[in-house]
Amino acid sequence: VCFSGTVIGVVIYTGKETRSVMNTSNPKNKVGLLDLELNQLTKALFLALVALSVVMVTLQGFVGPWYRNLFRFLLLFSYIIPISLRVNLDMGKAAYGWMIMKDDNIPGTVVRTSTIPEELGRLVYLLTDKTGTLTQNEMIFKRLHLGTVSYGTDTMDEIQSHIINSYSQVHSQNSGNSTNSTPSRKLQSSAPKVRKSVSSRIHEAVKAIALCHNVTPVYESRTGVSGETEYAEVDQDFSDENRTYQASSPDEVTLVQWTESVGLTLVNRDLTSMQLKTPGGHILTYYILQIFPFTSESKRMGIIVRDEFSGEITFYMKGADVAMSTIVQYNDWLEEECGNMAREGLRTLVVAKKSLTEEQYQDFESRYNQAKLSIHDRNLKVAAVVESLEREMELLCLTGVEDQLQADVRPTLEMLRNAGIKIWMLTGDKLETATCIAKSSHLVSRTQDIHIFRPVTTRGEAHLELNAFRRKHDCALVISGDSLEVCLKYYEHEFVELACQCPAVVCCRCSPTQKAHIVKLLQHHTGKRTCAIGDGGNDVSMIQAADCGIGIEGKEGKQASLAADFSITQFKHIGRLLMVHGRNSYKRSAALGQFVMHRGLIISTMQAVFSSVFYFASVPLYQGFLMVGYATIYTMFPVFSLVLDQDVKPEMALLYPELYKDLTKGRSLSFKTFLIWVLISIYQGGILMYGALLLFESEFVHVVAISFTALILTELLMVALTIRTWHWLMVVAEFLSLGCYVASLAFLNEYFGIGRVSFGAFLDVAFITTVTFLWKVSAITVVSCLPLYILKYLKRKFSPPSYSKLTS
Repeated sequence: VCFSGTVIGVVIYTGKETRSVMNTSNPKNKVGLLDLELNQLTKALFLALVALSVVMVTLQGFVGPWYRNLFRFLLLFSYIIPISLRVNLDMGKAAYGWMIMKDDNIPGTVVRTSTIPEELGRLVYLLTDKTGTLTQNEMIFKRLHLGTVSYGTDTMDEIQSHIINSYSQVHSQNSGNSTNSTPSRKLQSSAPKVRKSVSSRIHEAVKAIALCHNVTPVYESRTGVSGETEYAEVDQDFSDENRTYQASSPDEVTLVQWTESVGLTLVNRDLTSMQLKTPGGHILTYYILQIFPFTSESKRMGIIVRDEFSGEITFYMKGADVAMSTIVQYNDWLEEECGNMAREGLRTLVVAKKSLTEEQYQDFESRYNQAKLSIHDRNLKVAAVVESLEREMELLCLTGVEDQLQADVRPTLEMLRNAGIKIWMLTGDKLETATCIAKSSHLVSRTQDIHIFRPVTTRGEAHLELNAFRRKHDCALVISGDSLEVCLKYYEHEFVELACQCPAVVCCRCSPTQKAHIVKLLQHHTGKRTCAIGDGGNDVSMIQAADCGIGIEGKEGKQASLAADFSITQFKHIGRLLMVHGRNSYKRSAALGQFVMHRGLIISTMQAVFSSVFYFASVPLYQGFLMVGYATIYTMFPVFSLVLDQDVKPEMALLYPELYKDLTKGRSLSFKTFLIWVLISIYQGGILMYGALLLFESEFVHVVAISFTALILTELLMVALTIRTWHWLMVVAEFLSLGCYVASLAFLNEYFGIGRVSFGAFLDVAFITTVTFLWKVSAITVVSCLPLYILKYLKRKFSPPSYSKLTS
């Protein structure tokens, strides 16, 4: 089907060829530290399996086809390797993710990974962006500085009155003049001779701010008919209540909203022109001749406009002070005032202009178009032509915009610091602004010293500065991206070692790749777990490089949120995410992993004892169905119910963030705790098997039923021993498993005979119901479990864990 119409635009770069995609790196597959630790333990269990099988064959005396017996023993003891561990852990991770997303205290949280929720409980370094992460990314215009006079929020009405007066004078002059260009020529001729009045300077500054941007006003169409939209916009007469502004940067929107508040309103914009409305309601039209967009390299944006009324061509430019200080004419106030505003935590922009004659512009345009058409080094040639224009520009004003802190940032950072987490702030802002925000957010406490790393460019300077920094103790570090590069180039190990001792680090003027590089440095040098949190596309590489990435859905879109492992709506939610959910996920997975290992070890120990008694015969103790049932229907529900366990209440974990420090030491799952569980398994397996053989010598055919019943009861009691806080589902799981086992005793009795084929023994249902059976099974179970309960009581009595001191 062919449609006729006009071409709106052509998309040349899409998909992988877009700049944002080319700047991103491929994400790595993240594996949690707990999974790596469990892998190590599983390897140890595999070695134990091989060793045990070799020992059995050796004790057998290598008789007959010993290698066949070796493989039979490997199969018999294969339950040492916990095959169900992976399944249980993955189901547990899914449960943790569901709990996080259902938590009403952190609404809007999304878990985008199913592999690393335990990482939230092991973090040592938190690397955070500033704008949009610690701050709201909602700008408020706070300061306008003209060099000799400064206007704050309380004196904005003066600017408004100046604008009203200047535009009323211009329009009265225009109406009284027959020729259009007379007033503008008068102003031009008088400008060099007399110093401009404050009113005219304010007029120029506000006009520059109202014109130099990439903002588009948008009007909601009131008509339902699609064909009449264009006319509807004209009919609306640019009504203020129906207008919204759209731009890539919230700073620009704030500046345009501010010019509207003082009387100069942007009412319309298209590709070639923009229209401003004066306080008197007149519409001024400016034709856009050229526009130079903002880039992270140039740190400035410019626009060339032609006034429709006077025909005057003006080049306006605004940007960061570091970029603009060399472009504007000599002045003695810009650097000082930028520093003053930055110390107040304001984001600064320098605004300048340059009037061009028709000849100057035509010359520039021809050179600019020629540069744009060149095949080789096009970007360099275009930049060179634009730079030829960026010389001796007239400095108009300096603007200061405040980005307010997010709600509860201070208590959250305080909590994280008390939890032993070291916080690094990585931002693209200038040094003074970053330092101010670090202080106001309590990232750096009021009592702490701050060491501001001097700008260094050579190896010698870096060495001197590092020595100066080494002499200071317990102070926060503030360093710029350029200095950081030099230090890492020559003294990487020394610098990272010193920086890691700091309670807080602020890196300013950081590029996205630098942020990711810092994350990798910390991982490589410290071996500790890192977490990165940000809200924009420039934080994606940092989020993907960290062990745990957290994205905030903010004003800058969903790039960070979608690339992260966890997505939150506000920075303050990170406190609960780590202290409560991170703690629970790690503790529960550690208990679950070790319990699954214990479950396999205990039955393998029983098999080993059984084989030893029968002259090291490679005969299975239990039939296949019992082995399958043991790992699933008989013990799965109680063991998996450990994912509901918690050692402290959420309120307590948030009230005492110091408890989090214990988690980073990894004491819940270590070779020490693993060996304790191995000893428990060997003890219990030995007791269960020897007890069954000793007590039931006369009715030896019933050994399978007795030992298996005692085993199931022991497992259920061990779950009860491990649980710290009971949940009603845990009780249901315990009784459900017990009920399933009792039912299978009654209905699946042929499986409980020992050596069904050789001995032909079957379970007698009448025997199970006898008192003898019951008391003997109970006796074996008590001997296997009671000592552990006593040991646990004594341990809690004489060496209680930190959390139990708080809960009591």
